[in-house]
Amino acid sequence: MLNGAEDEEKWLAEGIAGIQHNAFYMHRALDSSNLKEVLKYSAQMLSELRTSKLSPHKYYELYMRAFDELRKLEMFFKDESKHGVSVVDLYELVQHAGNILPRLYLLCTVGSVYIKSKEAPAKEVLKDLVEMCRGVQHPIHGLFLRSYLAQISRDKLPDIGSEYEGDADTLKDAVEFVLQNFTEMNKLWVRMQHQGPGRVREKQEKERSELRDLVGKNLHVLSQIEGVDLEIYKETVLPRVLEQVFPDEYHLQTLETLLGACPQLQPTVDIKTVLSQLMDRLSNYAQSSADVLPEILQVEAFAKLSNAIGKVIEAQVDMPAVGAITLYVSLLTFTLRVHPDRLDYVDQVLGACVKKLSNIPKLEDSRAIKQVVALLSAPLEKYNDIVTALTLSNYPLVMDHLDNGTKKVMAMVIIQSIMKNNTRISTSDKVEVLFELIKGLIKDMDGADVDELDEEDFKDEQNSVAGLIHMLYNDEPEEMLKIICTVKKHTMAGGPKRLPFTVPSLVFSALRLVRQLQGQEGDIVGEEVPATPKKIYQLLTQVIEALSTVPSPELALRLYLQCAEAANDCDVEHVAYEFFTQAFVLYEEEIADSKAQVTAIHLIIGTLQRMNVFGVENRDTLTHKATGYSARLLKKADQCRAVYACSHLFWVDGQDGIKDGERVFLCLKRALRIANAAQQMANVARGSSGPVTLFVEILNKYVYFFEKGSQQVTGAAIQGLIELINTEMQSDSATPDTASDAFLASTLRYIEFQKQKGGLMGEKFESINL
Repeated sequence: MLNGAEDEEKWLAEGIAGIQHNAFYMHRALDSSNLKEVLKYSAQMLSELRTSKLSPHKYYELYMRAFDELRKLEMFFKDESKHGVSVVDLYELVQHAGNILPRLYLLCTVGSVYIKSKEAPAKEVLKDLVEMCRGVQHPIHGLFLRSYLAQISRDKLPDIGSEYEGDADTLKDAVEFVLQNFTEMNKLWVRMQHQGPGRVREKQEKERSELRDLVGKNLHVLSQIEGVDLEIYKETVLPRVLEQVFPDEYHLQTLETLLGACPQLQPTVDIKTVLSQLMDRLSNYAQSSADVLPEILQVEAFAKLSNAIGKVIEAQVDMPAVGAITLYVSLLTFTLRVHPDRLDYVDQVLGACVKKLSNIPKLEDSRAIKQVVALLSAPLEKYNDIVTALTLSNYPLVMDHLDNGTKKVMAMVIIQSIMKNNTRISTSDKVEVLFELIKGLIKDMDGADVDELDEEDFKDEQNSVAGLIHMLYNDEPEEMLKIICTVKKHTMAGGPKRLPFTVPSLVFSALRLVRQLQGQEGDIVGEEVPATPKKIYQLLTQVIEALSTVPSPELALRLYLQCAEAANDCDVEHVAYEFFTQAFVLYEEEIADSKAQVTAIHLIIGTLQRMNVFGVENRDTLTHKATGYSARLLKKADQCRAVYACSHLFWVDGQDGIKDGERVFLCLKRALRIANAAQQMANVARGSSGPVTLFVEILNKYVYFFEKGSQQVTGAAIQGLIELINTEMQSDSATPDTASDAFLASTLRYIEFQKQKGGLMGEKFESINL
């Protein structure tokens, strides 16, 4: 059995043999100028580099074998007369190789020829290659691939004085290519440190040490670029190299020195990126281990970073707003990661941002606005609790600097956070702050063009506000009443277009409190803001009356009926009667549409049927009104259905329920007369009496009250109605209708079922002959 070292020698030998085997056939293809075969065997040869079984030292031996063959391949690609394909087409062709690692080695090889041909700017090809190599993220594979890229490109950089020199930014392009390749190699090299179990760390560190020269070669290449002078080195090269080379603990322990130099840098230095990346690294470092946090607290990192950022912004008076806000976003991210419990730090960062924004007349840069949104979103994402954000005094001050459109977007983010996390806002003070934050949704802002609002977006926004109102709740009645009053103050100022969305939520929130206070009457002595049903009923009346400005009488009527039901539950007759009166007034004076009237009268009848608080006199008055309005609807069919629905007002199940069979029967007879009149009118107008649906519906009501025990609704009356229906159906003027036929058949089956059931009910139904 082989040990580890022998295994590795075996795998290396197999890899070399694979390279030699495929190289042999590649050479034959090179000699015969067969491009297809060359690409095939070169890709198979390079596939040997995909192995993960070798240490870096052994992998290097395998890589050098392949490297030697790639030099020969490059000579073949240079001679277009041998393979008959242009270098541009060749660059495209090798990108179709099957596996990514061989493909990228071939692409780099052809890329070298492509640059030499000068058919494309060197900077474009190099940029393409350095980006493409990101496709390989295996540390060893990626390091050697990028080492190869550095090797074949070192004499082809668009340096000053080079034959590949391009436009005015040519030096910048050359430096950027080398720095980017160095950065990516460093990331791969660092990643090796964190792979595998702890017991192999010592071995990994040894392997990483073997590879550091590969990464460092980029720095040698940088030093050879002719155009790199002291200024470029100081402003461009050094910050990028320092960022990659020194460990985080070095940055932390030398933080004061490092930050002290920042305000003295030239304005052309991108200090924003340097500081932002430093804070990101330190916050990641803080989360890497529990032992790190005491170090950060000891060096007072937050205070030093905050102070440095303030000095940098003060020193660089021409720094764009987006740069300053980006720094505050990075500082806030650092704070939320490292000091999540220090809300005073969070508020301090927001306050510093407010100070900067107050010097800007109007924030118009879209990038700066995006950063402000990121700043405001960070606490919401961290705490998942808007209540925490509401304690930050500077949070709303930051929002004030956003334009109207962005304020609305931010307001929606806040509401969605509340709904997603099921957050309950439980004090009127917090509700006040919250509504100040979302004021862009609850009222028209100065300068906003109302006509430009998208109707669907507006509905979504207002439905979100309506849902939010239900999340404002406190078990203490006094505080809940304060919350309701605060919501009322803000929503009533929202204008008629918003009221239909927000008023129902406010009403139901108040009704919930009314039911909570069930049984209380009058004012409570000694309470500053006594929460009594009387006060809430007054508030409800004011809120619903506001809908008259819309106008929205149908919605107002529904809400008055809901309030009447709540008063019924609380056993307050005079209040319930008043709400019903308001509903009838709206019906009489405001609802003119015939369809709306039908809906409204059925709502009134259904609500009135469920009321048990009324005395005889008040109930008679309301039922008389309801039956009167039912009989005056425009269409006969609607009249008929409303009138027979009124029959339920005189027969209510329950211990104290009304059971007035006489008036039930009067309603049903009246409905029958209206149905007859509807048939006759249809006969005169259209020459046919129409379907018998209304008669069948009335028959069902007869059967219902007969079964309930009404003495006036007899078996003979039911039998007479069935005969009437049969006569109508058989007349020459009748209109066939399958739905009516099926409805009648189902009703007759039910009667037959009751007859066969036996017992008292069966005997009762026996009197009906079908």
